[in-house]
Amino acid sequence: MADAPSITTLPPSPYRHGWRLFCFFSSAFALTGLVSLLFADLLWRTGWSTSRTVLLVLFIVLFLLTAIGCMHGLYGFFIRIFGTQTRITALKPFKDQPLESSTAIIFPIYNEDSFRVLAGLQATYESLERTGKLDKFDFFILSDSTNPDCWIEEERRWSELVRDLDALGKIYYRRRLFNEERKSGNVRDFLNTWGKRYRYFVCCDADSVMRGETLVDLVKMMEAHPTVGLIQTVPALVNAESLFGRIQQFANRLYAPVFIAGLNYWALDLGNYWGHNAIIRTEPFMQFCDLPQLPGRKPFGGQILSHDFVEAALMLRANWEVWMAYDLEGSYEEAPQALIENAQRERRWCQGNLQHSLVLFAKGLRGVSRVHLLLGIFGYLASPLWLAFLIAFYWIYCVQKLSGLSNISVRAFNPYLKNWSGTAHAFLIFVICMAVIMLPKLLSLIDLSRDQARRKQFGGLFSATAGVVGETIFSTLHAPLLMLWHTRFVLNNIGGLSVAWTTQKRSADGTDWLYAFQRHWGHTLIGLAWGWFTWQLEPGLFWWFIPVLAGMVLSIPVSVWTSRRSLGARAKSLGLFLTPEETRPPLELVSLRSQIKIHELTGGEPRELAHRGLAEAVLDPYVNAVHVTLLREKQMNPVYAEHLSRLGAGTEAVRELGEKLLAAGPAKLTVRERMAVLADQKVLVWLHQQAWVRPEEKLAPWWKAMIREFSQREI
Repeated sequence: MADAPSITTLPPSPYRHGWRLFCFFSSAFALTGLVSLLFADLLWRTGWSTSRTVLLVLFIVLFLLTAIGCMHGLYGFFIRIFGTQTRITALKPFKDQPLESSTAIIFPIYNEDSFRVLAGLQATYESLERTGKLDKFDFFILSDSTNPDCWIEEERRWSELVRDLDALGKIYYRRRLFNEERKSGNVRDFLNTWGKRYRYFVCCDADSVMRGETLVDLVKMMEAHPTVGLIQTVPALVNAESLFGRIQQFANRLYAPVFIAGLNYWALDLGNYWGHNAIIRTEPFMQFCDLPQLPGRKPFGGQILSHDFVEAALMLRANWEVWMAYDLEGSYEEAPQALIENAQRERRWCQGNLQHSLVLFAKGLRGVSRVHLLLGIFGYLASPLWLAFLIAFYWIYCVQKLSGLSNISVRAFNPYLKNWSGTAHAFLIFVICMAVIMLPKLLSLIDLSRDQARRKQFGGLFSATAGVVGETIFSTLHAPLLMLWHTRFVLNNIGGLSVAWTTQKRSADGTDWLYAFQRHWGHTLIGLAWGWFTWQLEPGLFWWFIPVLAGMVLSIPVSVWTSRRSLGARAKSLGLFLTPEETRPPLELVSLRSQIKIHELTGGEPRELAHRGLAEAVLDPYVNAVHVTLLREKQMNPVYAEHLSRLGAGTEAVRELGEKLLAAGPAKLTVRERMAVLADQKVLVWLHQQAWVRPEEKLAPWWKAMIREFSQREI
C-alpha cells in the first residue's frame, strides 16, 4: 500500500508541544507549590518531625494529581469559549474528501452476550447503510469465547444476522481456537490474516455502537491526513438503567467535553488510545505496534494487559500522529451498572496500568507518551497514597495528643496568616482543596449554560445542576470505597496475584443484599472501627471525617440501591441525570433499544437446560450445517492442524469423546473436551446423524429431553 509516506520521510510535527506542555503543567505545579507551602506552614506551627515530612510529600503528590485534573477542566473551559483550530476535525477540510479506501470494523468478543454484540453491530451497519458508503466497510466478529454454548450461539446469531440484512460477504465471523494474548492477540491474529486488505480498521468493544456518518468522517480525516496513524473518538456512555449507571453516564456526558478539550490542548497529535471506538491505519500498526513480552513474572511481567496506551506510544515512537477527535459525536459505549461490577473492571485495568511502570522507561518513547503512562499509573496509585496520607495524619495526631503538647506552638510563617488560628489555617487549605476539586464541575455547568440547545438536552440548567449535586454526593460516598478497592488491587499486584481474564458483566439486573454483604462487609467493618477510633481520639475530628466514614459504613445499602433499575427510572422521571442521548436519542440507539426491548418481551433465549448450545450444534440441522461449514473453512488455515493437536483433538480421540457425550451426556465431559468435540467437523457430522438415529436407550437422559424439545419446534 502507498497511502502514506515512508516512516523515514514523515515530516516533523508542526505543533509547539513544548510551550503548551510548559504552560499547562507549570500551572498545575505552581498551584501545587502555593498550596503545599500553606500546608507546610501549618505543619511547621506544630513542630517539625519525620512523620510531618512524610505527610507533606504525600500531600504534594496527591494535590498535584488533583491540580492536573483541575487544569484539564480550566484549560478546556477556555478553549470551548474562545475556540481552537488545533484539533483534528478543524485542521483541514475533510467532508468533501473522496472515500476510496476499504475499512474493517472489528468486534473482538470474549464470552459476551452475543445478542447485545450483534444488536450493536446491526445498528452500526444500518447506520452506515443510510450513508450510502457501506460498500467501503466490512464487519468482523472476532471471537475468543471459551464457553462452548457461547461459541455456538455466536455462530447461530451471526448467520441469522447475515440472512436478515442480506449481508453475505459484508459481515464475517471468526473464532480462534486458542485465545493467546487476549484482545491484543485477537486483533493481531485478524491483522495477520486480513490486514493487507484494508487501509484502516476501526476497533470496537463488545458494547460499542457508532454512527455511520461518524465512521465515514473518521475515514475521510485519515485520508486527508496521511501522517495520522490513529484517531480516538470520545465514546459517550449510553443505555444505563441503574442509578449507578445513570450517574456515571451523566458525569461522562457533562464533564468529558471540557476535560478532553483540556487534554487535547497539550497532547495534540501526541494523543492516546483507549482500546476501542478508534480508527487505526493498518500498515503502521502492524509494523510498529506488536507488543513485547515484559520481563519477569506476572502480574508485572508477561503479557501487557492494558495494551492500548502502549500501542499509542509505539505508534508515536515511529513518528505517526495520534489524535483525539473529542468534538466528533456519534460514538457510544456502555458501562457497568453497579459498584461491584465496576470495581471488577477496575481491578483488571489496575494491573494493566501498573504494568506500564516497566514500559515507562522503554527506549525511544516520546516524552508525552511517558506522561500518558505516568498519569495512568498514578490513577491507581493515588488511592493507596491517599490512605497512607490519612494514616500518617492519624499517627501525627495521636502522637501529639498523647504527648500532651499544645496544638499550636508557633505562629504561621506566612505573614498574612500570623494572626490566624491553626483551625482557621487548616480550614483555608481544606477550602482550597475542595475548590480545586469542584471547579471543573462548576465550569462544566457554566459551559452548558452558554448553549441553549445543549441545555435542553440535559433537561435544563436546573436539572443539570441538581444532577451535579447528586453526582457529587454519590462520588463522595464512592471515593472511600475506590480507595480501599484500589489499595487492595495494588497490594495484590505487588504481592504477585494476577487478575483473571473474565467477561465484563454488562446487565442491569441489580445487586442482591447477600452478594453486597459478601463484597462489602470488610468496608463496613473498617468504617465502623475507624469511626469508633476517631470518636475516642477526638469527637471534633470525627465530624470532619464523616464523608469518608459514611462511604464505608453505608457501602452495602449504597451498593444495592444504586444498582436498582427502579431507582434509575425514578431519577429519570424526576429529570435527574438526563443526557442528550436520552432526551434526543439518535437513530442508532433507538434501533438498538428496540431490539433489546423486543428481546426482553419475547423472553430471550430459553435456558432451562445446561449445554443448550452444544445441543443445537448437534441436533439442529441449520446450526450444525453453519458450524461444520465454518470448521471446514478453518482447515484452509495451515496452523489449524497444529491448534487441533494442542487441544488433543485427533479424530479418533474425539470420536471416543463423542461416544461418551452421547452415552453419558455433556456434564460428564470437561469444558476442554466439549470444545475438542465442537472443533472437529467430521465428528460433528457423525454426532448429528447418531443423535437422531440411535435408539433412546442408548442415549443419555439429557439427550432424550433435548430431542423431544427440538422435535416439537415449528419448522
